Amino acid sequence: MITRIDVLNQIDQAVELLREGELIGLPTETVYGLAADASNPDAVRAIFRLKGRPANHPVIIHLARVDQLGQWAEITDPRVKLIADQFWPGPLTLVLPKLAHVDEQITGGQQTIAIRIPAHPVAHKILSQFGGGLAAPSANRFGRISPTLAAHVRDEFGADLALVVDGGDCELGLESTILSLVAEPELLRPGVVTVETIEHALGEPVQLSNRLGQRASGMLERHYSPTTAALLVESADIDSLLRLPKYQHRRVGLLKISANSVSCQQLVTLPNEPLGYGQQLYNRLRELDQAQLDYIIIEQPPISSQWAAVNDRLRRATVKPG
Repeated sequence: MITRIDVLNQIDQAVELLREGELIGLPTETVYGLAADASNPDAVRAIFRLKGRPANHPVIIHLARVDQLGQWAEITDPRVKLIADQFWPGPLTLVLPKLAHVDEQITGGQQTIAIRIPAHPVAHKILSQFGGGLAAPSANRFGRISPTLAAHVRDEFGADLALVVDGGDCELGLESTILSLVAEPELLRPGVVTVETIEHALGEPVQLSNRLGQRASGMLERHYSPTTAALLVESADIDSLLRLPKYQHRRVGLLKISANSVSCQQLVTLPNEPLGYGQQLYNRLRELDQAQLDYIIIEQPPISSQWAAVNDRLRRATVKPG
């Protein structure tokens, strides 16, 4: 069991390591991040190298306070204050025009930068003590299931990572909403903060990304994926799918929300509401991925704005049945 003293000692150690240019595992309310000093090009480069992250895939900068925003981005747009006042600290990332001095390896070669202020108390303490910005994409190998426990980060990187600060289970379990204010408001990635909530705060519509313009974290078609082949299937089609020769006599795990019973090797049931489902999704998906199955079948959750973030992650994590 991690005690308060243990966490405080880890925070001090984390800040020291970050100042030395090392990487750490950082807890946030969304998922654990792989954090480095954003002003240290060598440290940022180490993130990309350890994750196996493509150089053109931007990372998110994490800050402790709103007044640090102007050190990284242009903030002349009055909508920035509206969003910051309502959603920070919290699980929303803003994409803004970057300042000229910002290293383009952070931004994937773009003239924009993604920034958020996390709400997790341990992350906030580390950021406050560190005093600068931290580049912190999810603490996993690129494209794989995001980590929601410190143990997940250790499983991913082992001795390659100097420290994983244990902040317990991530409260939300899904990555942040990403909103671009470079031009008209554009949702680049859905999250717990919904489009409707953002539109209410701004008093104007938010368009959904066509993925043809800006690049942002988690926008690739294949992402958040288990190594086991995962299929997203409508509830009514699961039983008939399992009767197909391709899936008979195979080890199949099922992740579902309905009460209907289906015969399989491993069954996981998640809450039938989006916040609870999202909080548990990656942890339970990792369990299935480690169970030496041939297939993971995921029951399609409801299609609605409240489930948008969950369905976005599932769509990128799965392949079509065939």
